[in-house]
Amino acid sequence: MTAQPAPKQTTGADRLRDLRAELERRGLDGFLVPMADEYQNEYVPPRAKRIEWLTGFTGSAGLVVVLTERAAIFTDGRYTLQVADQVDSDLYDLRHIVEAPATDWIGEHLPAGAKLGYDPWLFTADGVRRFAEATEKAGGALIPADDNPIDVIWTDQPPTPAAPVVPHDISYAGQPSAKKRAQLAEALRKDGIDAAVITASDSIAWMLNVRGGDVSHTPLPLSLAVLHADAQVDFFLDAAKRSDGLDAHLGNEVAIQTPDSFGPALDKLGQDGKTVLADPAVSASWVFDRLDEAGAKIVRRADPCQLPKACKNETELNGTRAAHRRDGAAVTRFLRWLDENAASGTIDEIAAADHLAGLRAGNDLFRDLSFDTISGAGPNGAIVHYRVTPESNRKLEPGTLYLVDSGAQYLDGTTDITRTIAIGEPTAEMRDRFTRVLKGHIAIATCRFPEGTTGSQLDVLARHALWQAGLDFDHGTGHGVGSYLGVHEGPQRVSKVGNTVALKPGMIVSNEPGYYKTDGYGIRIENLVAVVMADDMADAERPMLKFETLTFAPVDLNLVDPSMLSDDEKAWLNGYHAEVRSILSPQIDAANQAWLATATRPVD
Repeated sequence: MTAQPAPKQTTGADRLRDLRAELERRGLDGFLVPMADEYQNEYVPPRAKRIEWLTGFTGSAGLVVVLTERAAIFTDGRYTLQVADQVDSDLYDLRHIVEAPATDWIGEHLPAGAKLGYDPWLFTADGVRRFAEATEKAGGALIPADDNPIDVIWTDQPPTPAAPVVPHDISYAGQPSAKKRAQLAEALRKDGIDAAVITASDSIAWMLNVRGGDVSHTPLPLSLAVLHADAQVDFFLDAAKRSDGLDAHLGNEVAIQTPDSFGPALDKLGQDGKTVLADPAVSASWVFDRLDEAGAKIVRRADPCQLPKACKNETELNGTRAAHRRDGAAVTRFLRWLDENAASGTIDEIAAADHLAGLRAGNDLFRDLSFDTISGAGPNGAIVHYRVTPESNRKLEPGTLYLVDSGAQYLDGTTDITRTIAIGEPTAEMRDRFTRVLKGHIAIATCRFPEGTTGSQLDVLARHALWQAGLDFDHGTGHGVGSYLGVHEGPQRVSKVGNTVALKPGMIVSNEPGYYKTDGYGIRIENLVAVVMADDMADAERPMLKFETLTFAPVDLNLVDPSMLSDDEKAWLNGYHAEVRSILSPQIDAANQAWLATATRPVD
């Protein structure tokens, strides 16, 4: 057999040139490149990392616009430092996606009469609408591509993932798939809808009680589905992913079909005059184009799985509680190890992350990390979504801060925790900033709020103490978290603007205010919390909710300035640390118990 030649090594300039040549061959004057796959997942398989291949940027969110003469990359505030470090500014304009949106850049730089291409599988219907408006305003036209031009020039593009799809046991799911499907179908019938197209991988996983492994750190089964109003489902899945026992688990109301039959299935819905629900915020534009061409009556509405999936049942809540208790024991062992060894200056970011991962791997029901650990020493901690590499790896040095944001996937729950640790003696400024972040964390943790309240209405609580010193942070205060699913889950979140979904019992969100000093240090304190009824407010005039803290691990008291805390805030911190000791001590040995007792000592 003749050996195949190795792929030619190319630079970012080579790849940009090759893309422009391919666009010219197609008669296009530009192309939009999102960080997305066909399923609109936040995290995508290697094959879909087209921005990384084209530009070198490894962040999880971004957009590239390539025109004949100019190109730009757009990222949010999490990646301001990272994109400047990884992307050649001679090739791309570096833009903040909020402060300088891509639609504005297109309006400024797209020539009149130009044809701007896009892959309709990689943009939602809402996204296409926004770019179409900007393109038309500039005098150009937005053109869907039959296939992606990057896939043509990316000669060593990774293959399509084919991890097996496996049943998720009812002891963890808490509710049979048939019951979920029946409830969803009843809601469709009530609204006169014949079918719903489900393209979000986590929705399919939840609805069918299955999990997969097509995406790193998240057990997603990349697939597509159509839920019919009679509760039957067409499940479009590559045959290579069918594990033993899957067919029996799904039952005869779920028909597994090949991915190639998805388009014809949409055609038939239209030809039969069906009313079809599809979510313009999460489903690919291609889906809407196909349904529209087939004559379907399209109802543009939120994915019907999103809200019930977010409101965890009691089995899922009990599972995540148990997962967090086991996880907290691993984190505590790590923090003790760090406390006893980091000041020597011999531990680096990679070694710390690896040590923590090893401690978690020994836990019951552990399956994977829930994301690449953010292990940031000194100035690297100021990069919100920093990912350590051999080139960026730093030692944990005395007089600096170390930020570690990490989590795990357990069969019974998903964890996500951030702790900021002083290596040696912190400065007065570090203690001030940390304590302000802690005050914001406590404000969220102790908040009571009426039913109907959104996360955006609570976000200011996390920022108030920082704002009083002229400080802020450039990310949301909280994101939803799945049940052995995505560490980032909608539709709920806690952020400054943009969230209209009310917080409901059973929802899990993170509580993670922070502060980041460029080239100095980063601070973040993150626990996961569950929304529960505030049963301790018997005299309330309306139903009230509160947060139950799920995460248990010590907060570094060496960074706390007690003089900045109110009596109520001290009471919360001391009460939290008392719970940490009570819950974790039975799981750890005597040496770790002794360390934990000191680490959680009362402040006064």
